[in-house]
Amino acid sequence: MKTPKRLQPLLNDGLIDEVVHPLMSGKEADVFVVRCGDTLRCAKIYKDAAKRSFKKAAQYTEGRKVRNSRRARAMEKGSRYGRRQQEETWQNAEVDALYRLAGAGVRVPRPYGCFDGVLLMELITEESGEVAPRLNDVVMPADQAREDHALMMRYIMRMLCAGIVHGDLSEFNVLVDEQGPVIIDLPQAVDAAANNNAKAMLERDVQNITDYYGLFAPELLHTHYAQEMWALYEEGDLHPDHALSGEFELDTHSADTDAVLLEIRAVLAEEEKRQERLRAAELAEDSGQ
Repeated sequence: MKTPKRLQPLLNDGLIDEVVHPLMSGKEADVFVVRCGDTLRCAKIYKDAAKRSFKKAAQYTEGRKVRNSRRARAMEKGSRYGRRQQEETWQNAEVDALYRLAGAGVRVPRPYGCFDGVLLMELITEESGEVAPRLNDVVMPADQAREDHALMMRYIMRMLCAGIVHGDLSEFNVLVDEQGPVIIDLPQAVDAAANNNAKAMLERDVQNITDYYGLFAPELLHTHYAQEMWALYEEGDLHPDHALSGEFELDTHSADTDAVLLEIRAVLAEEEKRQERLRAAELAEDSGQ
């Protein structure tokens, strides 16, 4: 096959020996199977920002820290240099997340480095050597669904312990080999502590995964793992080997907006009285002079 332009430098430098075939094309990248010596790996070519169709990217990049102050200022200004640095930050986010999550006990593809917008990483395969299927292509009995769902909840919990929320997790971003599920596609991973959308994204990630496994084990649909995880996380009680139950008492009470408004009005009225007292004291002081 014709070598994609972005992969030619990796061939020239000996990082890969052959481009075998395209694997998939997604909203933020194109992925190819490549050969490195006797090993097959995958090369993920990130699309330029103008060509990416990933929606609301700003929600995902909120809270990402840039150590170099010059780079940070350039990114804020949106200069050409800043846009280039923003692209590098987006691409490196996945590499950083993969290393962190592997160290946290989460099954993810092993990364081998990111080179000019191309991420070289492990190819997840079955024992036959075929590329592992995505979760959405896998049908399973109820007991397997319960087992794999529990494993995925453990992975998501360990991600949160590592300070990461996937942000776009679903049955389309999980591969399944003989050892179970493997989480993929992490360029949009968010900082759990610094991103205001982290809780909502965690809940969505858990809901997407639970909905799929719930097709085979419907009782899973009545669990509340995301709420349990986040409550423990906020209290500082979440740890990588925490035994989750999936049980959580949801707050079903609606907010008493009338009481809140009355309290706000009372505070404003008290502040107005305080200002009047200050003005009266100033007038008295002036007249005394």
